[in-house]
Amino acid sequence: MANSPSGESVLDRVMRVLTALETEPELTPSNLAEETGLPKSTAYRLIDELAQRGLLERTEEGHVTLGRRLWEMAQHTPLAATLRHNALPYMEDLNAVVQQTTQLSILEEGSVMIVERLSRTGAAVNPAEVASRMPVHLTSMGHAILAFSPSDVIDEVMDRHSERIAEERPSFRAELAETRRRGFSSLEGLIHRSTTGTSVPILDRQGHVVAALTTVVPTGSRNVGVHVMALQHAARRIAFSLQGRTEQERTVAPTTHRSPTRTAEQHEPVLARL
Repeated sequence: MANSPSGESVLDRVMRVLTALETEPELTPSNLAEETGLPKSTAYRLIDELAQRGLLERTEEGHVTLGRRLWEMAQHTPLAATLRHNALPYMEDLNAVVQQTTQLSILEEGSVMIVERLSRTGAAVNPAEVASRMPVHLTSMGHAILAFSPSDVIDEVMDRHSERIAEERPSFRAELAETRRRGFSSLEGLIHRSTTGTSVPILDRQGHVVAALTTVVPTGSRNVGVHVMALQHAARRIAFSLQGRTEQERTVAPTTHRSPTRTAEQHEPVLARL
């Protein structure tokens, strides 16, 4: 692949363009050239070539955005085609039970990345968006994932964010041990003071963590215990689905369709028997 006089490859320059638009979703061509540090002639040529291939698009005002072709390609990644595909039906059931936001996340480069998020009218405030990243030590998702991760993964995350963890969550290691003992994490008011995040791990056959399943509810909710049971049940079923296990192999009873109008209180007797 041809390099620039600076030794930078074409692919490196393309990534600079795409990364700039990941941070600022809409830029003028000149602003995009400025953000990437590329010469205007180079930036304009890359914009034209990427737009021809659908990787970038232009608005009516002439601004540049990421193209739908990128979204189409992303739907075929293992993350979307496997994890999200298998989790979504059970997330929808969970969302109907708790009547609040439910989300799926993974550990990615020392942070928690949101893979899927389902909300509804009247749900608690939740700043998380799909593909956004959040700090491991300040989220129940991060606690649930890291608590069930191998020791070398825990050490790598602790080393990467050592200063911030020491300042903001000095008891983080002890909290991970407690999360592993209880099987879930519930944190109040860290990302938003009015909400509580509760998360459980999704584990593979070997007990290795694959992802975290989360509900975000108003702080002070009386249904957190019910939500934990619903989360754990959904996480087991997602794990079974990922493993390709049949209904006869499962150790939990099959779920029935849940009407989205039913509340957590109405589901409590059923969940208590799971």
